[in-house]
Amino acid sequence: MEKIKIFSLGGLDETGKNTYVIEINGDIFVFDCGLKYSEGNMYGIDYVIPDYEYLVKNSKKIKGVFITHGHYENMGAAADLAHTVPGIKFYATHYTKFVLMDLGVKEENIIEIVPNKKLNFGTVSIFPLSVSHSVPGAVMYSMNTKHGAICYTGDFIIDPLMRDAYDMDLGKIAYVGKQGVLCLLSESVFSEHAGHTSPSHRLASFFGDVINKTNHRILFSVLPTHLYTIQDIFDAAKNSHRKIVIMGKKLQNFIRFATENNYLKYQADLIGDLTNINDDNSILLICDDKSNAYASISKIVNGYDKFITLRKNDTVVFAEPRYDSNEKTIVKLENDLAMAGCKIVSLPKTKNILHHASQEDLMLMIKLLNPKYYMPVKGEYRYMVNNANIANALGIPTENIFLKQNGDVVEIVDGVAKNTTEHIKVKDVLIDGKSSDDIGDLVIKDRELLSDNGIVLISATLSKKDKVLLVGPEITTKGFIYVRDSKDLIVGMRNISEEIITRNIVNGVVDYNKIKTEIRSELSNYLYEQTECKPMIIAVVQEV
Repeated sequence: MEKIKIFSLGGLDETGKNTYVIEINGDIFVFDCGLKYSEGNMYGIDYVIPDYEYLVKNSKKIKGVFITHGHYENMGAAADLAHTVPGIKFYATHYTKFVLMDLGVKEENIIEIVPNKKLNFGTVSIFPLSVSHSVPGAVMYSMNTKHGAICYTGDFIIDPLMRDAYDMDLGKIAYVGKQGVLCLLSESVFSEHAGHTSPSHRLASFFGDVINKTNHRILFSVLPTHLYTIQDIFDAAKNSHRKIVIMGKKLQNFIRFATENNYLKYQADLIGDLTNINDDNSILLICDDKSNAYASISKIVNGYDKFITLRKNDTVVFAEPRYDSNEKTIVKLENDLAMAGCKIVSLPKTKNILHHASQEDLMLMIKLLNPKYYMPVKGEYRYMVNNANIANALGIPTENIFLKQNGDVVEIVDGVAKNTTEHIKVKDVLIDGKSSDDIGDLVIKDRELLSDNGIVLISATLSKKDKVLLVGPEITTKGFIYVRDSKDLIVGMRNISEEIITRNIVNGVVDYNKIKTEIRSELSNYLYEQTECKPMIIAVVQEV
């Protein structure tokens, strides 16, 4: 008997956090381990990862984590997973291995793979196949089982002009389809887009028009992992007699590695250095970090960058994708740039930085592989539904299409899907800074409270010997009121606090817990009556 379970720890009905688990007769294979970037209401959270409790409990059964490509939505949580499950192995192509190491994954935990070379795990084998994406070395995986292959596409587009490290091996994919595919897991992000994604992702001519029509300095804001876009900028600047200055060590390291491995190709004399920053015909590549959207350009606009001073005749090109979560940020930034006298260039709606499969791409992949079962993954639920509709239109029966949520288990026994209500416990783990521990919902609620109403600190000091009030109560506020204009309110808080402290000292015994509880309760009611605000109230009472 061959028993297969397929489920997701993240990536379904959301953007990012892609982590898909395929379990065959107890052996666990993990495909991708992505993160999701924080949204505006997360108050200081850098990113979100899945809860790896299931993988921790079953760590001895894990055969490896198979990474499709070097984008953080698909592998950005690798260091967190490596910390949570020590010794876990990651399988990745050469470029993806570099990005994993840049994130902090140790080299000894990474097994480098090459497309078309089979990986054997007992009765199961995994075959990586080249696909075209905005980074080199992107692959999809075909897992061979007794009853057919299980394929996971990762991210892909179909463009015959993408070659070398960006090439897609359509012949090998078709061969897998001829051998028989049990289940196909395919991305859904662009399932609402009609036609092929190509050629809207080709940006060299667009960037060339910008460069040729601009007489002064140009600043390109890019993401360091989008090498295909960076190559388009290099191609556009090839005959412009301009120098490209690569700003920031992170971007320099990515471009250096890509150049050494022939992922990027350009004339050596195209690259300038810091002496060219203020040249009127220079092109500056500004490395952005998606966890802090447009931070580099914001620093330049606000005058905090130690190398670049914004000039009125500068042109700023946003050569990176725009997301709903950071729309407010970029609109404000564009307004600030306009006030500084800069020209702003954004990609038109007919162009795409992102390399995801549109409807015709998805159709061709489905036709090539001809799967018995189909599971839309990666994307908001409406995108997954559109993806399912595409598969249905191509003849896959509705009952053979799995529309699931994170944690929902698909069970296939001896090649036949079974009805099951099994659900793996999943939740979001919130990461703040370098800590790998979950911040938790209570911390977020506290931060939300602080952002809305501020904080009031009540501090008092008692005599250890006589149990009498020596100092205070002192009132300190942050983000609540302007103290100079609220003297009566401060006096009122002090009087209430003093009365509470005094009445809870009985026969030389101080009930500290009751003091703190009553201060929080009575001051909360008092402040709401006076201001209709409910700040966070902290009481500190000590003895000396």
